[in-house]
Amino acid sequence: MIRPLRLATYNVEWFNALFDDKGRPLEDNELSARYQTSRRDQLGAIAIVLTALDADGIVIVEAPDQGSKRSTVRALETFARHFGLRAREAVHGFTSETEQEIAFLFDPDRITATHAPLGDPAPSSGAAGAPRFDTSLRADLDLDGLAEQIRFSKPPLELAVTADGHALRLIGVHAKSKAPHGQMSEAQFMRISIENRRKQLAECQWLRRRIETHLEAQDALIVLGDFNDGPGLDEYEKLFGHSGVEIAMGLDAAPELRLFDPHACMALASRTGILPTTARFWHAPNKRYFEALLDFIMVSPDLARRRPDWRIWHPFNDPGAMAVPELRDALMTASDHFPVTIDLTLD
Repeated sequence: MIRPLRLATYNVEWFNALFDDKGRPLEDNELSARYQTSRRDQLGAIAIVLTALDADGIVIVEAPDQGSKRSTVRALETFARHFGLRAREAVHGFTSETEQEIAFLFDPDRITATHAPLGDPAPSSGAAGAPRFDTSLRADLDLDGLAEQIRFSKPPLELAVTADGHALRLIGVHAKSKAPHGQMSEAQFMRISIENRRKQLAECQWLRRRIETHLEAQDALIVLGDFNDGPGLDEYEKLFGHSGVEIAMGLDAAPELRLFDPHACMALASRTGILPTTARFWHAPNKRYFEALLDFIMVSPDLARRRPDWRIWHPFNDPGAMAVPELRDALMTASDHFPVTIDLTLD
């Protein structure tokens, strides 16, 4: 019997800061970009987590940088080889405008994966609809009758994947953060928050159009990553009507054009405040940690009917992770996000 296919999404906080320009892990006692954590400790913790996940394929959010001197694929494959990971080959799509890429680390003995973007390239002025993700969308964000130009700072990663003879389409996502940064007045904070929310929703609407293309073609589709958003996450959702996650899932569409994620559905249905969470952040003004549901694995209706098993590897909420002290501690050290996995039986 073939074991279920396990896919994961994992936002690794500032993974890029753990490598030199040749893609070699900086396994030393210098501080990483993660607060009060050495590069050696963070690298080791990430390796423990990825080993425990034992996934056939992982969408790495905040993967190492791609540029003239640095290679996302080289860094990830060197890391996998150094720590003896089963998922040891990497694929990267369009380059990010930041030092945070989206990449896919996978086991070539189980699956094949290639970058396979859809959409026509837009002209420099942008295009309406759903152009290729490394070009520009034109959309009226503030409803003033004038279209604005939107670009993904982190273009989604579109993959054609074959696993156990089955064809899948995967889209890895890292949507724009809605939270303003730095010192500012209350009025500035509100203005930037609304601008960021509009940009985040525009990215999700652009993504949704691509999702509809796949669903209308009856592709087996998985959309996974960090949406920096979720149902009921902030007060601006009331202003705009929906979260970006709800837009991507297509909750207003016909059933055959909707995506499914059980954790998002729990958040939508919750009336008690009892919610799953995938990320843990320090909030300096209140001197305490807060948690949020930001990371999702959404599947098309045909895959949902196969009754897959989702899991958030939260060190305090997942009994399996809690029971292994080394894994529990590694999940806390590796990142401010926790991995999400899905086990999917294809045969």
